[in-house]
Amino acid sequence: ELPINEFQESILAKVELNSVVVVIGEVGSGKSTQLPQILYRRGYTKSGCIAVTQPRRVAAVSLARRVAQELDVELGNEVGYGIRFEDRHSKSTVIKYVTDGVLLRESLSDPMLSKYSVIILDEAHERSLNTDILLGLMKRLIVLRTTDLKVLITSATLDGEKVSKFFSDCPVVNVPGRLFPVEINHCLERPTNYIEASLETALDIHAKEPEGDVLIFMTGKDEIDRFIKKLEDKIKDLEEGSCMDAIILPLHGSLPPELQAMFMPAPPNCRRFIVATNIAETSLTIDGVV
Repeated sequence: ELPINEFQESILAKVELNSVVVVIGEVGSGKSTQLPQILYRRGYTKSGCIAVTQPRRVAAVSLARRVAQELDVELGNEVGYGIRFEDRHSKSTVIKYVTDGVLLRESLSDPMLSKYSVIILDEAHERSLNTDILLGLMKRLIVLRTTDLKVLITSATLDGEKVSKFFSDCPVVNVPGRLFPVEINHCLERPTNYIEASLETALDIHAKEPEGDVLIFMTGKDEIDRFIKKLEDKIKDLEEGSCMDAIILPLHGSLPPELQAMFMPAPPNCRRFIVATNIAETSLTIDGVV
């Protein structure tokens, strides 16, 4: 049971009475996948579609796939997505995941965004230019569409009170708690080279720890590619049979959908190393990481 489901009645009550609601929830609370479904089940798609914005293409596509799977529908029908150069939705689509840039472009041809009955600005803490413009656009739209538009702003780390003041003291719902306890271990000394230190730690975990995937953060695609090459070479040098097999996967915003293998579980006796940008910090939750 995802934490946000315990708060669905509280959220729905506030959405019913207010044009804008801010939802602050921990990573893994289910806000990105469950919130659109909660509103869909309550009937908010009778007069339009639910749009859910994401700052990155990978997140928009993977979340749409996940929700389509949970609703047991074919992707592109009731649940779709829209990213740059790719649009997968139909007349029957009621939940559509889009990048914030795509929603902005839609507003150029339809300034009222009239096809949408609910707009969810997810991961609003990213504070990109597109997100900030959308926040301003939403403030204008809720005045022009007072009776037929609901706006929800969600984040794991955003200062909800500041956003609430921007939207005339709209209500804030806090969804506390993680699904799993998190143990934090710090290095005794600051490493002089964080890439080499990450490499050494990853190899140490692979050689000594039981099954479980490893998530490693890097700053960008080029750094991810260099790290993966080094890790592949080091794992090849390990004595055969001394540890389990390994799969090394990149995860960043420009990754094409067909390469998103990190969302598939690892085979038996095999560990996944997922080398990611901060997209894996809040936008996506990856199963199996310990």
